[in-house]
Amino acid sequence: MVNALETALTTLHKKSGATMGVWFGCELPKYFEDWREEYRRLSESVGLIDKGYRAYLEFRGPDRARYLNAILTNDVKGLREKHGVVSLFLNPQGHIQAEIETYALGESLFCISYAMIRDQLIPAMDKYIIMDDVTLTDRSADFATLAVEGPKAAKVAQEVSGVELSEMEELEMRDVVVQGIAGRVSKRSPGGVAGAEFLVATEQAGALWNALQVATQREGGGPVGYRALNSIRLESGIPWFGYDFGEKQIPHEAGLEHTHISYTKGCYTGQEIVERVRSRGQVNRVRVSLRFAGGSETAPNAALLAEEKEVGSVTRVGFSPRLDCWIGMGYVRRERSAPGTVLKVASGDTATVLATPIAGNR
Repeated sequence: MVNALETALTTLHKKSGATMGVWFGCELPKYFEDWREEYRRLSESVGLIDKGYRAYLEFRGPDRARYLNAILTNDVKGLREKHGVVSLFLNPQGHIQAEIETYALGESLFCISYAMIRDQLIPAMDKYIIMDDVTLTDRSADFATLAVEGPKAAKVAQEVSGVELSEMEELEMRDVVVQGIAGRVSKRSPGGVAGAEFLVATEQAGALWNALQVATQREGGGPVGYRALNSIRLESGIPWFGYDFGEKQIPHEAGLEHTHISYTKGCYTGQEIVERVRSRGQVNRVRVSLRFAGGSETAPNAALLAEEKEVGSVTRVGFSPRLDCWIGMGYVRRERSAPGTVLKVASGDTATVLATPIAGNR
């Protein structure tokens, strides 16, 4: 696959017979056998996911919290030990350069972003280290992340690690050992259902995958690829960096103003634009979820029309087994963003603005 980055588990997946695809710029499983069965696992039992698309950056030095607080949109200084926060890295014009999770781990701050932007992200962040006593180390080759998601994910996490997700806060991280494999587990709850992400040394990723595969299969689940995950995320209305938001958007357009931004922490790069939009109270275009009437897949970037005028475009699409139709995300002018609004697609299809999450998704 041209220009696709391999992950720690690419070879293992190919040997297992997985059909591979390019997701987040990386070679990852599209599906292992039947993508609809994998969708069922995520919806009704538990799915095992290779999140090998990530980049890992470590920041050390006495000024690390002050430095990151000055360039990220959320509150890093206020992080408690082994807790995390999700932020955006903006340029001075307020456009999104990266989505970054930051965790306080002893004498370091550990950031998680995307391998597809690593070569641009590191120098972009490094240029802000001027008078700060901070060291940035690229740890991307050292770690891998595997996740379990779905209604039975908490049970699997407890069985393999002894950790009760119900006793953890969102984005809390704990040290664990899974069948002799040392690592860390963090709580993530996409769609409101508690899941677990296991961070381990790269050389242990294969052994952990095998252990988690056995554990998920005991609960009627198993590995899932990104076709099923894409559908689940679209049904839940969860946007993906690099697909549904990125350098063309500012946070309020992408609908991230309540989840990725602190309005009390002080100055950061791009804050002037964020505050200007906040005080104005609205943006001209917004991210929406869409339901397509046609029976074929709509291409990303397809124009959306109203009264023969272009009012937006599609970002990402996927098939929804729950609705038995194609759904997606896109951007439209604010006055065309109300649920129930019907738009034309340049290809001839129609798209209806959809309220998400879809009822009964989980």
